[in-house]
Amino acid sequence: MGTGLPAREPLLRALIDICGPGFARTAGRSDVVAGHLASFVAAPATTAAVADTMRLAAERGLAVIPRGSGSKIDWGTPPPGVDLLLDTGRLDGIWHHDVEAATAEVGTGTPIRAIQAALALRGQRLAVDPPSATATLGGMLAVNESGPLRHRFGPAAQQVVSIAYVTREGAAATSDGEDGRPGIAEIDGVILSAQVRLEPLPAARRWVAVPVATPRDVHDLVREALARHVEPSAIEVDLPGASRGALAVLLEGEEGDVAERAGDLEKALDHDPVVSPVAPGWWGRYPFGPADVALRIAAPPADLQAAIFALRDVTGMPVPVRGSAGRGTVHAVLPAALGAERIEGILDAVRGVLLARGGRCVAIAAPPEISAEIDMADRRDLF
Repeated sequence: MGTGLPAREPLLRALIDICGPGFARTAGRSDVVAGHLASFVAAPATTAAVADTMRLAAERGLAVIPRGSGSKIDWGTPPPGVDLLLDTGRLDGIWHHDVEAATAEVGTGTPIRAIQAALALRGQRLAVDPPSATATLGGMLAVNESGPLRHRFGPAAQQVVSIAYVTREGAAATSDGEDGRPGIAEIDGVILSAQVRLEPLPAARRWVAVPVATPRDVHDLVREALARHVEPSAIEVDLPGASRGALAVLLEGEEGDVAERAGDLEKALDHDPVVSPVAPGWWGRYPFGPADVALRIAAPPADLQAAIFALRDVTGMPVPVRGSAGRGTVHAVLPAALGAERIEGILDAVRGVLLARGGRCVAIAAPPEISAEIDMADRRDLF
Protein backbone atom coordinates (compact mmCIF):
# COMPACT_ATOMS: atom_id res chain seq x y z
CA MET A 1 0.00 0.00 0.00
CA GLY A 2 2.96 2.32 0.69
CA THR A 3 2.38 6.05 1.14
CA GLY A 4 -1.11 5.79 -0.33
CA LEU A 5 -2.48 3.96 2.71
CA PRO A 6 -6.02 5.03 3.51
CA ALA A 7 -6.82 6.41 6.95
CA ARG A 8 -3.15 6.81 7.90
CA GLU A 9 -3.77 8.72 11.13
CA PRO A 10 -6.33 6.26 12.57
CA LEU A 11 -4.00 3.39 11.68
CA LEU A 12 -1.06 5.06 13.39
CA ARG A 13 -3.18 5.73 16.48
CA ALA A 14 -4.17 2.07 16.57
CA LEU A 15 -0.52 1.03 16.44
CA ILE A 16 0.32 3.46 19.25
CA ASP A 17 -2.54 2.04 21.33
CA ILE A 18 -1.06 -1.43 20.91
CA CYS A 19 2.65 -0.66 21.32
CA GLY A 20 2.53 2.38 23.59
CA PRO A 21 3.42 6.06 23.11
CA GLY A 22 6.80 6.43 21.44
CA PHE A 23 6.83 2.88 20.07
CA ALA A 24 4.89 3.35 16.84
CA ARG A 25 5.60 6.04 14.27
CA THR A 26 5.50 7.08 10.66
CA ALA A 27 8.46 5.58 8.79
CA GLY A 28 11.50 7.73 8.04
CA ARG A 29 14.04 7.76 5.23
CA SER A 30 16.07 4.92 6.75
CA ASP A 31 13.07 2.58 7.00
CA VAL A 32 13.61 0.98 3.60
CA VAL A 33 13.53 -2.66 2.47
CA ALA A 34 15.05 -3.49 -0.93
CA GLY A 35 14.33 0.01 -2.15
CA HIS A 36 10.77 0.11 -0.75
CA LEU A 37 10.03 2.80 1.82
CA ALA A 38 7.78 1.56 4.62
CA SER A 39 4.78 3.54 5.86
CA PHE A 40 4.94 2.73 9.58
CA VAL A 41 7.30 1.30 12.19
CA ALA A 42 5.96 -0.43 15.30
CA ALA A 43 7.88 -1.93 18.23
CA PRO A 44 5.64 -4.21 20.33
CA ALA A 45 7.10 -5.51 23.59
CA THR A 46 4.97 -8.57 24.40
CA THR A 47 3.47 -11.60 22.72
CA ALA A 48 0.02 -10.06 23.05
CA ALA A 49 1.18 -6.81 21.46
CA VAL A 50 2.81 -8.65 18.55
CA ALA A 51 -0.37 -10.67 18.04
CA ASP A 52 -2.53 -7.53 18.12
CA THR A 53 -0.18 -5.79 15.68
CA MET A 54 -0.29 -8.71 13.25
CA ARG A 55 -4.09 -9.00 13.51
CA LEU A 56 -4.44 -5.29 12.78
CA ALA A 57 -2.12 -5.65 9.80
CA ALA A 58 -4.05 -8.65 8.48
CA GLU A 59 -7.37 -6.83 8.82
CA ARG A 60 -6.03 -3.78 6.96
CA GLY A 61 -4.14 -5.79 4.32
CA LEU A 62 -0.74 -4.45 5.37
CA ALA A 63 2.53 -6.00 4.19
CA VAL A 64 4.60 -6.60 7.35
CA ILE A 65 8.38 -7.14 7.52
CA PRO A 66 10.01 -7.98 10.89
CA ARG A 67 13.26 -6.10 11.54
CA GLY A 68 15.96 -6.69 14.14
CA SER A 69 19.13 -4.68 13.58
CA GLY A 70 18.37 -4.60 9.85
CA SER A 71 21.75 -6.10 8.89
CA LYS A 72 20.16 -8.66 6.53
CA ILE A 73 16.79 -7.10 5.81
CA ASP A 74 17.58 -6.85 2.07
CA TRP A 75 18.60 -10.51 1.73
CA GLY A 76 16.68 -12.81 -0.58
CA THR A 77 13.79 -12.17 -2.93
CA PRO A 78 12.70 -8.52 -2.55
CA PRO A 79 9.13 -8.03 -1.32
CA PRO A 80 6.63 -6.37 -3.66
CA GLY A 81 6.16 -3.70 -1.03
CA VAL A 82 6.25 -2.98 2.69
CA ASP A 83 3.70 -1.13 4.76
CA LEU A 84 4.80 -1.91 8.31
CA LEU A 85 8.21 -2.64 9.77
CA LEU A 86 7.80 -4.61 12.99
CA ASP A 87 10.83 -3.71 15.10
CA THR A 88 11.82 -6.60 17.41
CA GLY A 89 14.14 -4.54 19.63
CA ARG A 90 11.87 -4.76 22.69
CA LEU A 91 11.45 -8.54 22.39
CA ASP A 92 14.79 -9.22 24.01
CA GLY A 93 16.33 -10.98 26.99
CA ILE A 94 17.43 -14.40 28.24
CA TRP A 95 15.33 -16.47 30.61
CA HIS A 96 14.90 -20.09 31.73
CA HIS A 97 18.66 -20.52 31.49
CA ASP A 98 19.34 -24.07 32.70
CA VAL A 99 23.10 -24.41 33.04
CA GLU A 100 23.04 -28.15 33.72
CA ALA A 101 20.68 -28.93 30.83
CA ALA A 102 22.62 -26.43 28.67
CA THR A 103 19.51 -24.70 27.32
CA ALA A 104 18.03 -21.21 27.50
CA GLU A 105 15.10 -19.22 26.13
CA VAL A 106 16.19 -16.12 24.22
CA GLY A 107 14.11 -13.25 22.87
CA THR A 108 14.20 -12.64 19.13
CA GLY A 109 15.48 -9.07 19.38
CA THR A 110 18.48 -9.95 21.56
CA PRO A 111 21.82 -9.16 19.89
CA ILE A 112 24.04 -12.23 19.50
CA ARG A 113 26.92 -10.37 21.12
CA ALA A 114 24.80 -9.69 24.20
CA ILE A 115 23.75 -13.35 24.36
CA GLN A 116 27.36 -14.53 24.24
CA ALA A 117 28.47 -12.02 26.88
CA ALA A 118 25.73 -13.12 29.29
CA LEU A 119 26.30 -16.85 28.73
CA ALA A 120 30.07 -16.50 29.15
CA LEU A 121 29.49 -15.49 32.77
CA ARG A 122 28.25 -19.06 33.31
CA GLY A 123 30.96 -20.69 31.21
CA GLN A 124 28.71 -21.35 28.22
CA ARG A 125 28.05 -20.09 24.71
CA LEU A 126 25.60 -20.36 21.86
CA ALA A 127 27.58 -22.16 19.14
CA VAL A 128 27.04 -19.52 16.46
CA ASP A 129 29.21 -16.67 15.19
CA PRO A 130 27.25 -14.83 12.48
CA PRO A 131 29.38 -12.45 10.41
CA SER A 132 26.81 -9.66 10.78
CA ALA A 133 28.27 -7.70 13.68
CA THR A 134 24.88 -6.41 14.89
CA ALA A 135 22.91 -9.61 14.24
CA THR A 136 20.00 -10.39 16.55
CA LEU A 137 18.78 -13.89 17.31
CA GLY A 138 15.67 -13.47 15.17
CA GLY A 139 17.51 -12.00 12.21
CA MET A 140 20.11 -14.77 12.34
CA LEU A 141 17.48 -17.51 12.49
CA ALA A 142 15.26 -15.96 9.81
CA VAL A 143 17.99 -16.48 7.18
CA ASN A 144 19.88 -19.30 8.94
CA GLU A 145 22.98 -17.12 9.12
CA SER A 146 26.10 -19.06 10.09
CA GLY A 147 29.74 -18.24 10.61
CA PRO A 148 32.91 -20.33 10.93
CA LEU A 149 31.58 -22.48 13.80
CA ARG A 150 29.12 -24.17 11.42
CA HIS A 151 31.98 -26.56 10.56
CA ARG A 152 31.71 -28.25 13.95
CA PHE A 153 28.24 -27.35 15.18
CA GLY A 154 26.20 -26.97 12.02
CA PRO A 155 24.12 -23.95 10.94
CA ALA A 156 22.20 -21.71 13.29
CA ALA A 157 18.94 -23.63 12.90
CA GLN A 158 20.56 -26.73 14.40
CA GLN A 159 21.14 -24.93 17.70
CA VAL A 160 17.41 -24.47 18.22
CA VAL A 161 15.08 -26.77 20.18
CA SER A 162 11.83 -24.89 19.64
CA ILE A 163 10.49 -21.57 18.35
CA ALA A 164 7.71 -19.35 19.66
CA TYR A 165 6.17 -17.11 17.02
CA VAL A 166 3.07 -15.21 15.91
CA THR A 167 1.51 -16.01 12.55
CA ARG A 168 0.62 -13.49 9.87
CA GLU A 169 -2.98 -13.73 11.08
CA GLY A 170 -1.99 -12.87 14.67
CA ALA A 171 -2.13 -16.31 16.32
CA ALA A 172 0.55 -17.29 18.85
CA ALA A 173 2.18 -20.64 18.04
CA THR A 174 5.19 -22.83 18.75
CA SER A 175 7.21 -25.12 16.52
CA ASP A 176 9.23 -28.11 17.67
CA GLY A 177 9.63 -29.49 14.15
CA GLU A 178 10.56 -33.04 13.24
CA ASP A 179 13.25 -34.92 15.16
CA GLY A 180 13.37 -32.06 17.66
CA ARG A 181 14.45 -29.53 15.01
CA PRO A 182 11.94 -26.72 14.36
CA GLY A 183 11.07 -25.96 10.77
CA ILE A 184 12.17 -22.33 10.86
CA ALA A 185 12.06 -21.97 7.09
CA GLU A 186 8.33 -22.78 7.13
CA ILE A 187 7.44 -20.19 9.78
CA ASP A 188 5.41 -17.39 8.20
CA GLY A 189 5.16 -14.68 10.80
CA VAL A 190 7.24 -13.07 13.54
CA ILE A 191 9.63 -15.09 15.70
CA LEU A 192 9.21 -14.18 19.37
CA SER A 193 11.83 -16.36 21.04
CA ALA A 194 13.76 -19.59 20.71
CA GLN A 195 14.82 -22.28 23.12
CA VAL A 196 18.46 -22.91 22.20
CA ARG A 197 21.10 -25.52 22.96
CA LEU A 198 24.26 -24.27 24.63
CA GLU A 199 27.86 -25.45 24.57
CA PRO A 200 30.73 -25.13 27.08
CA LEU A 201 32.92 -22.08 26.54
CA PRO A 202 36.33 -23.35 25.37
CA ALA A 203 39.28 -22.56 27.62
CA ALA A 204 41.67 -22.02 24.72
CA ARG A 205 41.59 -21.26 21.00
CA ARG A 206 44.31 -21.43 18.37
CA TRP A 207 44.24 -20.52 14.68
CA VAL A 208 46.62 -22.30 12.34
CA ALA A 209 46.83 -20.26 9.13
CA VAL A 210 48.64 -20.96 5.86
CA PRO A 211 48.87 -18.93 2.62
CA VAL A 212 47.01 -20.19 -0.47
CA ALA A 213 47.00 -19.04 -4.07
CA THR A 214 44.43 -21.21 -5.87
CA PRO A 215 41.25 -23.18 -5.17
CA ARG A 216 43.37 -26.31 -5.71
CA ASP A 217 45.63 -25.27 -2.82
CA VAL A 218 42.54 -24.93 -0.66
CA HIS A 219 41.29 -28.39 -1.65
CA ASP A 220 44.62 -30.04 -0.83
CA LEU A 221 45.07 -28.26 2.51
CA VAL A 222 41.52 -28.97 3.67
CA ARG A 223 42.03 -32.65 2.88
CA GLU A 224 45.32 -32.66 4.80
CA ALA A 225 43.82 -30.85 7.81
CA LEU A 226 40.92 -33.28 8.01
CA ALA A 227 43.24 -36.28 7.63
CA ARG A 228 45.15 -35.22 10.77
CA HIS A 229 42.06 -35.77 12.97
CA VAL A 230 42.74 -32.60 14.98
CA GLU A 231 39.00 -32.00 15.55
CA PRO A 232 38.76 -28.50 14.06
CA SER A 233 35.95 -26.19 15.11
CA ALA A 234 36.24 -24.34 11.81
CA ILE A 235 38.17 -24.37 8.54
CA GLU A 236 37.85 -21.09 6.67
CA VAL A 237 39.30 -19.77 3.43
CA ASP A 238 39.87 -16.24 2.19
CA LEU A 239 40.66 -15.88 -1.53
CA PRO A 240 40.69 -12.13 -2.29
CA GLY A 241 40.80 -12.81 -6.02
CA ALA A 242 43.65 -10.60 -7.23
CA SER A 243 46.18 -11.60 -4.54
CA ARG A 244 47.22 -14.55 -2.43
CA GLY A 245 44.80 -15.66 0.24
CA ALA A 246 44.82 -17.81 3.34
CA LEU A 247 43.33 -20.93 4.85
CA ALA A 248 42.86 -20.95 8.61
CA VAL A 249 41.90 -23.78 10.97
CA LEU A 250 40.38 -23.07 14.40
CA LEU A 251 41.13 -25.49 17.24
CA GLU A 252 39.33 -25.22 20.59
CA GLY A 253 39.40 -26.97 23.96
CA GLU A 254 41.63 -27.21 27.02
CA GLU A 255 44.92 -25.32 26.82
CA GLY A 256 47.33 -28.27 26.72
CA ASP A 257 45.22 -30.28 24.30
CA VAL A 258 44.76 -27.35 21.92
CA ALA A 259 48.47 -26.58 21.95
CA GLU A 260 49.28 -30.21 21.13
CA ARG A 261 46.79 -30.39 18.26
CA ALA A 262 47.99 -27.05 16.88
CA GLY A 263 51.56 -28.34 16.95
CA ASP A 264 50.59 -31.51 15.10
CA LEU A 265 48.78 -29.53 12.42
CA GLU A 266 51.61 -27.04 12.10
CA LYS A 267 54.04 -29.87 11.37
CA ALA A 268 51.68 -31.49 8.85
CA LEU A 269 51.10 -28.37 6.73
CA ASP A 270 54.11 -27.42 4.61
CA HIS A 271 52.94 -23.97 3.51
CA ASP A 272 54.68 -21.89 6.22
CA PRO A 273 51.88 -22.14 8.81
CA VAL A 274 51.43 -19.54 11.53
CA VAL A 275 49.86 -20.46 14.88
CA SER A 276 48.14 -17.66 16.79
CA PRO A 277 45.69 -17.19 19.68
CA VAL A 278 44.16 -14.36 17.63
CA ALA A 279 41.93 -14.83 14.57
CA PRO A 280 43.04 -13.49 11.18
CA GLY A 281 41.58 -10.08 10.39
CA TRP A 282 39.26 -11.47 7.74
CA TRP A 283 37.94 -14.30 9.92
CA GLY A 284 34.17 -14.40 10.40
CA ARG A 285 33.48 -11.47 8.06
CA TYR A 286 31.60 -11.33 4.80
CA PRO A 287 33.66 -10.49 1.70
CA PHE A 288 30.86 -8.30 0.32
CA GLY A 289 29.30 -4.94 1.10
CA PRO A 290 25.88 -3.36 0.46
CA ALA A 291 26.89 -2.20 -3.04
CA ASP A 292 27.94 -5.73 -4.13
CA VAL A 293 26.10 -8.75 -5.44
CA ALA A 294 26.64 -11.54 -2.89
CA LEU A 295 26.52 -15.18 -3.95
CA ARG A 296 26.37 -18.23 -1.72
CA ILE A 297 27.95 -21.37 -3.15
CA ALA A 298 27.39 -24.73 -1.46
CA ALA A 299 28.99 -27.91 -2.74
CA PRO A 300 30.67 -31.05 -1.42
CA PRO A 301 34.09 -29.82 -0.17
CA ALA A 302 35.92 -31.90 -2.78
CA ASP A 303 33.96 -30.13 -5.56
CA LEU A 304 34.22 -26.61 -4.20
CA GLN A 305 37.32 -25.87 -6.29
CA ALA A 306 35.41 -26.70 -9.49
CA ALA A 307 32.69 -24.19 -8.57
CA ILE A 308 35.22 -21.44 -7.81
CA PHE A 309 37.20 -22.07 -11.00
CA ALA A 310 33.94 -22.03 -12.99
CA LEU A 311 32.89 -18.74 -11.38
CA ARG A 312 36.21 -17.13 -12.28
CA ASP A 313 36.18 -18.49 -15.82
CA VAL A 314 32.66 -17.37 -16.69
CA THR A 315 33.13 -13.96 -15.01
CA GLY A 316 36.47 -13.38 -16.73
CA MET A 317 38.01 -11.70 -13.70
CA PRO A 318 39.22 -12.51 -10.17
CA VAL A 319 36.26 -13.11 -7.87
CA PRO A 320 36.72 -12.75 -4.09
CA VAL A 321 35.59 -15.85 -2.18
CA ARG A 322 35.43 -16.45 1.56
CA GLY A 323 33.81 -19.02 3.83
CA SER A 324 33.76 -22.52 5.23
CA ALA A 325 36.09 -24.54 3.02
CA GLY A 326 35.75 -27.53 5.32
CA ARG A 327 31.99 -27.66 4.76
CA GLY A 328 31.90 -26.45 1.17
CA THR A 329 29.87 -23.29 1.85
CA VAL A 330 31.38 -19.98 0.76
CA HIS A 331 30.35 -16.50 -0.30
CA ALA A 332 31.53 -14.84 -3.49
CA VAL A 333 31.36 -11.22 -4.64
CA LEU A 334 30.33 -9.84 -8.02
CA PRO A 335 30.37 -6.10 -8.81
CA ALA A 336 26.91 -4.67 -9.43
CA ALA A 337 28.40 -2.78 -12.41
CA LEU A 338 28.25 -6.05 -14.38
CA GLY A 339 24.51 -5.49 -14.72
CA ALA A 340 21.56 -7.77 -14.06
CA GLU A 341 21.66 -9.63 -17.39
CA ARG A 342 25.35 -10.51 -17.09
CA ILE A 343 25.00 -11.55 -13.46
CA GLU A 344 22.04 -13.80 -14.27
CA GLY A 345 24.14 -15.45 -16.99
CA ILE A 346 26.99 -16.03 -14.51
CA LEU A 347 24.58 -17.61 -12.04
CA ASP A 348 23.19 -19.94 -14.70
CA ALA A 349 26.68 -21.04 -15.77
CA VAL A 350 27.87 -21.81 -12.24
CA ARG A 351 24.63 -23.63 -11.45
CA GLY A 352 25.22 -25.79 -14.51
CA VAL A 353 28.63 -26.81 -13.20
CA LEU A 354 27.23 -27.57 -9.74
CA LEU A 355 24.16 -29.47 -10.92
CA ALA A 356 25.96 -32.78 -11.43
CA ARG A 357 27.97 -32.27 -8.23
CA GLY A 358 25.05 -31.90 -5.86
CA GLY A 359 25.78 -28.23 -5.22
CA ARG A 360 23.99 -24.94 -5.69
CA CYS A 361 24.66 -21.24 -6.19
CA VAL A 362 22.21 -18.51 -5.15
CA ALA A 363 22.28 -14.72 -5.00
CA ILE A 364 21.53 -13.75 -1.40
CA ALA A 365 21.94 -9.97 -1.52
CA ALA A 366 22.22 -7.25 -4.16
CA PRO A 367 21.46 -3.54 -4.63
CA PRO A 368 17.73 -2.93 -5.37
CA GLU A 369 18.29 -2.22 -9.06
CA ILE A 370 19.89 -5.67 -9.42
CA SER A 371 17.79 -7.73 -6.99
CA ALA A 372 14.61 -6.67 -8.79
CA GLU A 373 15.91 -8.10 -12.08
CA ILE A 374 17.68 -11.38 -11.18
CA ASP A 375 16.70 -14.68 -9.60
CA MET A 376 17.35 -14.02 -5.90
CA ALA A 377 17.40 -16.69 -3.21
CA ASP A 378 14.06 -17.71 -1.79
CA ARG A 379 14.02 -17.90 2.01
CA ARG A 380 14.00 -21.70 1.87
CA ASP A 381 17.20 -21.59 -0.21
CA LEU A 382 19.01 -20.33 2.88
CA PHE A 383 18.30 -23.45 4.94
